[in-house]
Amino acid sequence: MDWGKGILLSIIAFIAIIMTMVVISVRMEGIELVTDNYYEEEIKYQDRIDDTNSTLELNREVLTFEAASKSVLLDLPVGSKGTLNLFRPSERALDQELAVFIEDEGMKRVSIDHLKAGYWKVQLSWTENGKSYYQEKKITI
Repeated sequence: MDWGKGILLSIIAFIAIIMTMVVISVRMEGIELVTDNYYEEEIKYQDRIDDTNSTLELNREVLTFEAASKSVLLDLPVGSKGTLNLFRPSERALDQELAVFIEDEGMKRVSIDHLKAGYWKVQLSWTENGKSYYQEKKITI
């Protein structure tokens, strides 16, 4: 085999590899935006930053993940209301939103053993004494 045939075969192999990659990337499913109304969420983002800063001022860990028991612990005072979002970045259909209302003293345990194994974002937003707060944890089940 001479140089001309070797170069020609290399170019053909390169084109075949590129075409295969293009076909695979076009057929991929499951690529989704994080949210449908992205622009409205972006406008509200400053409120989330303010709520996160308010949470830092509390000087306590409100949201804790226990891997052994597959549960989330919430350290909120009686009368707090909010939502706990279980967000799966890779599979939107698995996202869940749970209402949170604290009626008793002490830590509230929320079991998450029913969730599919993998990477999750646990987002807690709540109001306490008329003030809004937000905390987020990234966990792996």
